[in-house]
Amino acid sequence: MGVDYYSLLQVSRTATDDDLKKAYRKLAMKWHPDKNPTNKKQAEAKFKEISEAYEVLSDPQKRAIYDQYGEEGLKGQVPPPPDGSGVGGGGGATFFSSGGGPTSFRFNPRSADDIFAEFFGFSSGGGGGPAGMRTSSRSFGGGMFGGDDIFGSFGGDRTAMNAGGPRKAAPIERALPCSLEELYKGTTKKMKISREIADASGKTLPVEEILTIDIKPGWKKGTKITFPEKGNEQPNLIPSDLIFIIDEKPHSTFTRDGNDLVVTKKIPLAEALTGCTINLTTLDGRTLSIPINNVVHPDYEEVVRGEGMPLPKEPSRRGNLRIKFNIKFPARLNADQKSGIKRLLGSSY
Repeated sequence: MGVDYYSLLQVSRTATDDDLKKAYRKLAMKWHPDKNPTNKKQAEAKFKEISEAYEVLSDPQKRAIYDQYGEEGLKGQVPPPPDGSGVGGGGGATFFSSGGGPTSFRFNPRSADDIFAEFFGFSSGGGGGPAGMRTSSRSFGGGMFGGDDIFGSFGGDRTAMNAGGPRKAAPIERALPCSLEELYKGTTKKMKISREIADASGKTLPVEEILTIDIKPGWKKGTKITFPEKGNEQPNLIPSDLIFIIDEKPHSTFTRDGNDLVVTKKIPLAEALTGCTINLTTLDGRTLSIPINNVVHPDYEEVVRGEGMPLPKEPSRRGNLRIKFNIKFPARLNADQKSGIKRLLGSSY
């Protein structure tokens, strides 16, 4: 018999189509390589075996040959019947169609990823739609398994599946890099996507669309913008939601800390002790001149209220600008400088 496909799927030899689907769904989710990052090689082998078993047993023609001749029959190693009818060997198994005539059959297992994609309605890696927007979650940098249960992120998809209704494909996520200036002032971005849509007859054709994304002032890294059902259209499948996730580009002057902006300025020791003025250009192009009148010690911060990032829910209000300091000490002092400093500062200690 060779490989026991029924044992691999943990079903009986009388298993129905529904039994096979339930078994494959459970085992494919358990052994998918993306769910087993620390045991990937073994998981890939197991995932391939499970997929091949499901492909054979879910196809009545392949299952009939397997039940009669085993794995060897699928590979074309069936001996000719005793009465001489049919043709065995030669790389193709032979069986008889309902009309009594011989039909040549050759089993070429499909890719485990293709079987998984067909079953769940999306690709587990790299394939799918046309360039620019794939149905694969990996195409947009997001892992396929965001949690322990893939169906938990489908928005009630499990209920629809159990009820026999159309399933919704997993959401597609894509990073949307924005400069700090864009997140400060707000902006509009146009994104061109390519996807497939179905016509009235069910045939799919590629189309290009322009999506408009309004970036609001103060939005933070991780903010999500969702375009419902903008994935590829396929029969019996609700298209994926397309989700853009705000990412923040590094800035040459400022870093962001919540709603605050932080900048570090390098000043000499003399200015740290006697005071100075810090000149800055804001993210919206204004020039600020900030007098520093306090003695600047290594942990000192000058806080300018209301000059940080806009608050996302109240753009008229802003966080703070926090100025940190990197004090430049002299490399060496001569005798006169040392005595002068002692004379000036001695009484302060």
